[in-house]
Amino acid sequence: MTHYEELQNKLNSAPKTWLITGVAGFIGSNLLEQLLKLNQTVVGLDNFATGHQQNLEEVKALVSPGQWQRFSFVEGDIRTLEDCDQACRGVDYVLHQAALGSVPRSINDPITTDGTNIGGFLNMLVAARDAGVASFTYAASSSTYGDHPALPKVEENIGKPLSPYAVTKYVNELYANVFAKTYGFNTIGLRYFNVFGKRQDPNGAYAAVIPKWAAGMIQGEDIFINGDGETSRDFCFIENAVQANLLAATAEQSAKNEIYNVAVGDRTTLNNLFNALQSALAENGKPYAKPPVYREFRAGDVRHSQADISKAESKLGYEPECRINAGIARAMPWYIQNVG
Repeated sequence: MTHYEELQNKLNSAPKTWLITGVAGFIGSNLLEQLLKLNQTVVGLDNFATGHQQNLEEVKALVSPGQWQRFSFVEGDIRTLEDCDQACRGVDYVLHQAALGSVPRSINDPITTDGTNIGGFLNMLVAARDAGVASFTYAASSSTYGDHPALPKVEENIGKPLSPYAVTKYVNELYANVFAKTYGFNTIGLRYFNVFGKRQDPNGAYAAVIPKWAAGMIQGEDIFINGDGETSRDFCFIENAVQANLLAATAEQSAKNEIYNVAVGDRTTLNNLFNALQSALAENGKPYAKPPVYREFRAGDVRHSQADISKAESKLGYEPECRINAGIARAMPWYIQNVG
């Protein structure tokens, strides 16, 4: 039995109360689904800036009525301290996912990105500290590695940020460290590497590459690749990220106040990703025959990214369940049903 399986059994027998910020978003709604299926009590906070009510409705359809009754929703904004205070009352564990993602969005509007990702993060730290929560697990980002050239990426070695978004996520880590030293407040930061899966929004200018390409292929549109297609990423299926959050929130004291990579330790080029999505669509009876269209590299993008996950494996008991091809195979029916 894996450490994660043991944890799920333990939570089932001794339920806790969890707060998920950004609960109507992609990662937040997947966390909600898993926690409710484990019969946990969950508070959700969201302002629907990037999340969707439909995500919550989908989770409701996937859990039992009794499990859904364990969920209470606060419509609010992390930029408002009172909303954060309300959401944190009586909570054991905080999973802080709320943020404005996307490097291009941050380049186009750095002020709003800063206000949400730094000001909102600080509000949540203060509210969670004052509420006496047991632990605070937050979404960090692989963008923090910036221009550091070494592969794979090791938590202790970072470079200079390449975008306003990367700056905000690095500041989150600095604030968390200060709160640990100043207030004895327990945090864990999870540096996500290109998480993908069901309920990831394929629409809009800032959509992530996998849902955006999957939707475009399903609809017969041209697929654009920024650069030569040899840019690579460590794509991480959503269930791996969910596992990391639950392990981090309940980790032993010796594992807290640390940063962990959340990925699988692989590297996939955009050209290979295109081929993988094309193959998965064909297997689902949705062939896509157009070649990709290449264009200029995108400002602020890192050329290559790959994680060293040994720290999360050794200190959290993290074992990624699903690599990219298996994850795409599991996610594709959702994309076909929801964006076809």
